[in-house]
Amino acid sequence: MPKYLLTYHGGATPEGMSQEDMEAVMGKWTAWMGGLGDAFTDQGNAVMKSKTVTSSGVEDGGGVNPASGYSLLEASDIDAAVAMAKDCPIFESGGTVEVGETIQM
Repeated sequence: MPKYLLTYHGGATPEGMSQEDMEAVMGKWTAWMGGLGDAFTDQGNAVMKSKTVTSSGVEDGGGVNPASGYSLLEASDIDAAVAMAKDCPIFESGGTVEVGETIQM
């Protein structure tokens, strides 16, 4: 079955969040991921500090729309993966999800 990279952009960050708010946000993520069962082959991690490496050097930050996290999941096709991503809690805090099919090399 094909694997898809979910790249999260934006959304809530832990800085400045109360413990209670952080637990509520994490509870939503846990419920969403748990609801998709074995589809996640790697639930992933948040991405914090990043640098952009180009042929002309290194810049601080992740470009125009830096990644804030990632996950890997299996789905029958990209439309199924997109359907799974549509309920992601990141949307509640203004974030987005990029869905891309991976290929075995």
